[in-house]
Amino acid sequence: MTSRSDALAAPPGWRAPPPGRYFLGIDTGGTFTDAVLVDSERRIVSAAKSLTTRFDLASGIAASLDMLDAAQLAGVSLVSLSTTLTTNSVVEGKGAPVCALLAGYDAAQVKASGLAELIGDEAVVCVAGGHDALGAEAEALDLGAARAAIAQHAPRVSAFAVSATFSVRNPAHELLLRAAVRELSGRPVTCGHELASSLGAPRRALTAALNARMISYITHLIESVQQVLARRGIDHAQLMVVRGDGTLVNAATALQRPVTTVLSGPAASVIGACALSGRADAVVADMGGTTTDIAIVRGGRPELSPEGALVGHWRPMIEAVKVYAIGLGGDSEVRFAGGHGMSIGPRRVVPMSLLGHEHPRVIDVLRMQQKESPHASQARFVQRWQADDAALARLTDGEAHAWEQLARSPLDMERLNREDRPLARQLARLVRMGLAIYSGFTPTDAAHVLGLSSHWSREAALLGARIWARQMRYLYGHGAWPDGDAEAPSRQVVEHLVQTICTRLVEAGLNDTGQFGEAHAHRLAKTLTGLALARHEGSAADRVFQLHFAPDIPLVAVGAPAASYYPEVGKRLGMSVALPAFAEVANAAGALLGRVSQRVPMTVAQVSRGQYRLFTPGGVQDFTELDAALERARELTGAQARALALEAGADEIELAHTESRNSVDHDIDGNVFFDAVVTATASGAPRLQERA
Repeated sequence: MTSRSDALAAPPGWRAPPPGRYFLGIDTGGTFTDAVLVDSERRIVSAAKSLTTRFDLASGIAASLDMLDAAQLAGVSLVSLSTTLTTNSVVEGKGAPVCALLAGYDAAQVKASGLAELIGDEAVVCVAGGHDALGAEAEALDLGAARAAIAQHAPRVSAFAVSATFSVRNPAHELLLRAAVRELSGRPVTCGHELASSLGAPRRALTAALNARMISYITHLIESVQQVLARRGIDHAQLMVVRGDGTLVNAATALQRPVTTVLSGPAASVIGACALSGRADAVVADMGGTTTDIAIVRGGRPELSPEGALVGHWRPMIEAVKVYAIGLGGDSEVRFAGGHGMSIGPRRVVPMSLLGHEHPRVIDVLRMQQKESPHASQARFVQRWQADDAALARLTDGEAHAWEQLARSPLDMERLNREDRPLARQLARLVRMGLAIYSGFTPTDAAHVLGLSSHWSREAALLGARIWARQMRYLYGHGAWPDGDAEAPSRQVVEHLVQTICTRLVEAGLNDTGQFGEAHAHRLAKTLTGLALARHEGSAADRVFQLHFAPDIPLVAVGAPAASYYPEVGKRLGMSVALPAFAEVANAAGALLGRVSQRVPMTVAQVSRGQYRLFTPGGVQDFTELDAALERARELTGAQARALALEAGADEIELAHTESRNSVDHDIDGNVFFDAVVTATASGAPRLQERA
């Protein structure tokens, strides 16, 4: 990737590097780490891609930077980072162990939050406390019970999440709990009121817990980038991180609120896809190793989801790009799904082609396995994936022994199931904990078999395809491929993947109309996809009803596997497909095109006739005049947003206010005011730092 791009179609307000200087964009994904350099003429002058090294992120980042021109790297003024690691952790249900402290929650609220499913029943602690809708204390905080729970859980978790009922109206109990966590454990702690301003205690608790689970992930990533930059003498450059809404914050701010980086990678890819393709209106699809992310773009900017983006099964209270993130990627496991036959994802595995590329000795094992009777654990190797200090500290002696065994090389689960079943069981536990990962047959392998891709070992992919096909046929009764045939099952995998992508694009289109709930759109999508594909299948002539995508909105496909699958997707759906130059590093390019932006909302409510209450982080303030309350809200939100923007690394800050008022016109009482949300937005270009 040495040719230069055309000038990027940068969004309004973006500031290019000064003459002779460069901006460096880095994207760390589940499979690849990408890097691009952009010059003062808004062109990509060089780009690189290397494997992400999950166990040691710095190695993969360094490998990409080593492919770039050293003299140009020395002239970097700004580094901007995007990542799908936090998105992937949510989709895959992985994360560091945390404890959630909930004040004032009842059993129904705890159940609605989904915390038991996310972090486990034993990690959810409820204590007396909380406030009411007007900010008054509903019940005294049981700080003694909270302190006992903190002492009990601190040795076993990496962070704490704190949420109290109506904390957005009065955060006093959350602040007391946070102080206790810091005093007794020194662990990182996340407060719900600092992440979300909306009412809805269960989702606010979920958001706080997701944030706490991601702290170690984002800390490891940022420290790895800083380490690599320091070794190259460019640690003076400002380091920014992309948030899920496409805006930027500096590294220190991202470490405080890592949950805001959920959909960081998808947001960067959408912005990058538009900039690389020059398309202001498009359907953008970014396919990575773990997820496929689909977004509808109009006017060059993706739509934001004020209700929070849906990521996997979760919807945290984080404003983010309206993207449909699904567990379908090049490295998704192809597996048997009961009566549904074949299924792809959401579990991510190491492709056989990559395993054979990095560890050639496994190819000999696969050659032997393809001659043996089919077993479920054939082609199933396990290797270290990532380390988390808190998770490692909780390992039993057996799990710790299994972890040590993985230090040398991947282990063959088929052999261990015959010779050392206790070790095999401990390794399976490490996989469930997210510390280790299995290998398996994936769309990436099918693409290698069919010649659609050639990154890694085709021989390992061929062997994996044959073993997988025999497992599907003889163990599960699916498929009728001849023994030894790798191409026919691979074609079926690619066909299933293409049809799944088509269905998800139709589902995204249904959601975009705003006329269907998500569940309804999901049910309709499969039926409507059949109508959309009818023309391709030659059976549309006698159809009374046909379905087409808008002819003037192209499908812009980016991501490493995009070229292997999306031309066929476009052909099936009758969509024009754009695969722009540097599409494989769109995330890294998009990471450079955001602005720093901080939003601060405050609510003013009428608590009784002629009495207006402003809810602030420091407590409630009462007014007898609505205009005075609103003016005070504008004053406080403006000052706080400006301070946050400066802290997040903004330069030349612009401030704007919006107001959302909830009132009704009554026949007798006239206009009746209930409440209003005053929001200040402070934004500016990233502040550049040069060597002193």
